[in-house]
Amino acid sequence: MKQVALLTHLIALCVVTAFAAERWELQYFYDEDDSRLFLSDLAFPSAERGLAIGSIRSNNKIRAVTLATVDGGRTWNLSDSAEPGLSLFFLNQRIGWMVSTKDVYRTEDAGVTWKKTARLKNAFHVHFLDENRGFAVGARKALWRTVDGGSKWERVAAVQEIKASEEYTVFQTIAFANDKDGLVAGFSNPPRRHPLQFPEWMDPETAERYRQWPGLTVLLETRDAGHTWTPSTASIFGRISRVRLSPDGNGLGLIEFQDAFDWPSEVFHLNWITGRSDRILRWKDRVVTDIALFPGGPAYAVAVEPQGSLRRSPVPGKLKVLRSHNLADWEVMEVDWRASATRATFAAASPGHMWIATDTGMILHLAPGR
Repeated sequence: MKQVALLTHLIALCVVTAFAAERWELQYFYDEDDSRLFLSDLAFPSAERGLAIGSIRSNNKIRAVTLATVDGGRTWNLSDSAEPGLSLFFLNQRIGWMVSTKDVYRTEDAGVTWKKTARLKNAFHVHFLDENRGFAVGARKALWRTVDGGSKWERVAAVQEIKASEEYTVFQTIAFANDKDGLVAGFSNPPRRHPLQFPEWMDPETAERYRQWPGLTVLLETRDAGHTWTPSTASIFGRISRVRLSPDGNGLGLIEFQDAFDWPSEVFHLNWITGRSDRILRWKDRVVTDIALFPGGPAYAVAVEPQGSLRRSPVPGKLKVLRSHNLADWEVMEVDWRASATRATFAAASPGHMWIATDTGMILHLAPGR
């Protein structure tokens, strides 16, 4: 029995060592004079094929672009795009959608070619349950549904039950745990009577004294694949910017705050079956910008360590990545020293194949230990 226990301990130690040795390596970096690449989203329909969308900004000009790889990120091809992309969603290895600043596009060849399916003003994200049934969220209290793959969209009537101004209500994220259970999260924050005269980074001293007020958080929940939605509201500090749900009942929620708040961001563990939530991660000197969760674990958080006292500065800060196997204890992972950003987002084909895209034109890959 002692030999069996010793063997089990050694195996567990080897697994922990292997995880600890994993590191985030820089795969791509846009480094051109007098221009900057902003990557807004990244998706990997498979472990080999990936697509990033964004724009190159130079001399007050914006050039919409995409980055594509067919070898797991070892090489990337930069090409022009019809419109600056905001977000991506892939149903499987072939079929996906892109939301641009004006329109929704669909691909059936993993992003090699795109076809515009509809104009959807103020949309941010889409989520599809199958090739035909999908939902879109965005500004001006917008939750749409489609049953034909995205050619035609109609407003979901349940949003009218929410007593909040359409002008200031934004649905920022949508997530499904399976083909039935889903959640839409947003906020409604009318402007202050006496707003700041300058951006926070231009007048940090005033911004730090400009205390954040509670805002109205808006949630819509479905248990029947979006046939019906149950709305609810609550007054909280901050805005829910991302939700990730897992079929096993676990979920993660990311709340982001203004500079004047005590904390720049917080990550919550959500039990979407019972509705319970518990705070599991927050840093005073690091801003979490995205989260990732796999069934049974692990969970990931990517953050930026800002330079100076102002947390939401336009100056890029060092990239930090954390991982948790129990949604309680977090380990800091090794990240390429060159990686910096003001915002970063995850993409994953599977737990063993993960990437990060930054708004500074970088793509990092989770490399196994050597």
